[in-house]
Amino acid sequence: MAKAIQDLYPENLSHCYGCGRNNPEGYQLKTYLVGNETRATFTPEDKYTAIPGSVYGGLIASLLDCHGTGSAAAFLCQKEGISLEVGPIPVRCVTGSLKVDFKALTPMGEELELKGVLRSIEGRKVWVDMRLSARGIVCATGEILAIRLKEE
Repeated sequence: MAKAIQDLYPENLSHCYGCGRNNPEGYQLKTYLVGNETRATFTPEDKYTAIPGSVYGGLIASLLDCHGTGSAAAFLCQKEGISLEVGPIPVRCVTGSLKVDFKALTPMGEELELKGVLRSIEGRKVWVDMRLSARGIVCATGEILAIRLKEE
């Protein structure tokens, strides 16, 4: 299986609070390319409570944000034939826009599953559709426009 896309980012681009391997205080979200979709999981702790038993929306948006930019990088690598086995990879994306729709309360302490599907790639712009589920119930959907950073 390919490595998590975030583990393949260059050292100088691995400090994101949500997914940076070099940020010990962050979520450490890991996105994997599996066939034609991306997957990640995260189990929220009580500190992310909105109302008792439910995750606050900011965490959900943050997870979709990091999963979306990671997904965009993975889909670009897939399109360009860049291996996801060894890093660093020459692809890193940032958020151009993010839309989140909350569908159901997200339960606390349950493993959350994130999935992403490529909508389109146009030059440096990548659109990804996402969903966040718990126990098979879709709690939120999102769409991201991710922008590929120019290589230095």
